[in-house]
Amino acid sequence: MGKTLRDAGVLASMGHVRTCYDNAVAESFFATLKKDRTNARSWPTLDLLRREVFEYIEGWYNPHRRHSSLGGVSPAEWERKNALTLVA
Repeated sequence: MGKTLRDAGVLASMGHVRTCYDNAVAESFFATLKKDRTNARSWPTLDLLRREVFEYIEGWYNPHRRHSSLGGVSPAEWERKNALTLVA
């Protein structure tokens, strides 16, 4: 993935040294994104790819996909359940 990011001019930042949990979550997300959407076809323009990634994240991943790291709920559901505790 590093070469792909460098080729695209993107600087990867997924956590600090020795924080494997943060990296594992990010790597799991990107593996799922690639498997489910981006590797399934070619993308003639960067704009089309950006739209597809946005639709995947906001239309499926955040509202519906359950995460073991969040207690078996989707990110959107986790935020709803924890909204009051997140306000400082």
